Amino acid sequence: MADKLTEISSFVQVAASGSLTSAAKTMGLSLGAISRRLTQLEARLGVTLLHRTTRTVVLTDRGRQFFQRATHLLTELETAEQEAARDAETLTGPLRVTAAMEFGRRRLAPLLQEFRLMHPQLRVHLDAVHQDANLVEGGYDLAIWVGDLPDSSLIVRRLAPNQRVICASPDYLRRRGTPRDLSELSRHDCIVVGPPDADRWRLAGGQSVRLNQPLTTNDPALAHAWAVGGAGLAVKSVWDVEGELQRGELEVVLPQVALPNSSVNAVYPRSRDAAAKVRACIGFLAERLKSVPPRLGETSAPNA
Repeated sequence: MADKLTEISSFVQVAASGSLTSAAKTMGLSLGAISRRLTQLEARLGVTLLHRTTRTVVLTDRGRQFFQRATHLLTELETAEQEAARDAETLTGPLRVTAAMEFGRRRLAPLLQEFRLMHPQLRVHLDAVHQDANLVEGGYDLAIWVGDLPDSSLIVRRLAPNQRVICASPDYLRRRGTPRDLSELSRHDCIVVGPPDADRWRLAGGQSVRLNQPLTTNDPALAHAWAVGGAGLAVKSVWDVEGELQRGELEVVLPQVALPNSSVNAVYPRSRDAAAKVRACIGFLAERLKSVPPRLGETSAPNA
């Protein structure tokens, strides 16, 4: 049984990392040792699980099915061992988290650092990605997603509101003036995150406003930098611009305009529902994310 588990864990690590070399480095094994484990596993099962090249590996259809089941098995085994061995107050072992790139860098990373200091026996890993990662195939314990969620069997817990505001730098507003209503946007430079032909901002209730020759980018971080640098007006989440608004590097404009708000959500597989480290991390994040002012930048302006 021990040999079977080492073979399976080696396969899961190779499939998750996409590389024999990377998996061998992570597990502290030689390339030959991890390759032999995969060969033994495939021989025992009588199927090909991976197509291998010099740099990457690709899962076969059978391999993909086996990876999902094996990942679930190892996760359950890890949880059982931790619950049997650890003190009720001690969180140990790996905690793998994934989040959207910008939220992961600007908001989540310092919070996870704080959480790790509270639980020094945890090994926290954060993958900041450009798109939502597959939790099961990626072997993640937890994802922090901002915005709408696809239909799935995952467990979702709302952590905080994701309020959006229109903002610009004081320098831009001095040069171009402050718009008083949406009709004045036609004479302003506006920034849109989307494809090159994107020319609209979405408003609440499914409405939108068309913009005149906006600056476009597929990178939210670049849109953020453009706004701070005085390039134009941008729609940003409050958590993303909280610091700049407090320091006066950005100002909220058109606070009366209703924008579509969503949520910051914790998402995790049902197999992790009983894991104490996942529950503790979610509770910690929910408490810390309450610190974002719910209506930052909106004082005496009327509501839409």
